[in-house]
Amino acid sequence: MKQKSFQIFVILMAVVVMFSTMSFNVSMHYCGEQFVDYSLTQTAKTCGMEIQKQSDCDTGITQKSCCSDKTLSAKGHDDLKPAFHSVDLDQQLFITSFIYTYALLFEPQEADSNAFLAYSPPPLIRDVQTLDQVFRI
Repeated sequence: MKQKSFQIFVILMAVVVMFSTMSFNVSMHYCGEQFVDYSLTQTAKTCGMEIQKQSDCDTGITQKSCCSDKTLSAKGHDDLKPAFHSVDLDQQLFITSFIYTYALLFEPQEADSNAFLAYSPPPLIRDVQTLDQVFRI
């Protein structure tokens, strides 16, 4: 149960990060006060009732269209990725020393097991475990 809830939480957080960094535009077309069409990827389709802007040369009057287009845009965050193009000398020193010491953790170390080969063990005078009745179980 705990693992399932953790997986759901991880997926939810991934979706939150994805949608917070994503930018998108919503284009909407209104004919008068009535909502006609919307589009997420391109401009919305028109209703076909917009009037071509015609100007009368004699009077200089232009006719206004009853249709309108609106665009809503949401800008995502672009600052989630840290920039490593400006690393000063102290940071370079820390990074190189960290990598060097981390790499040394995985080098095999040889144990010196030849230290007592020239010496024999002391002679057993009496069996202390049997005398004291101390046994490992």
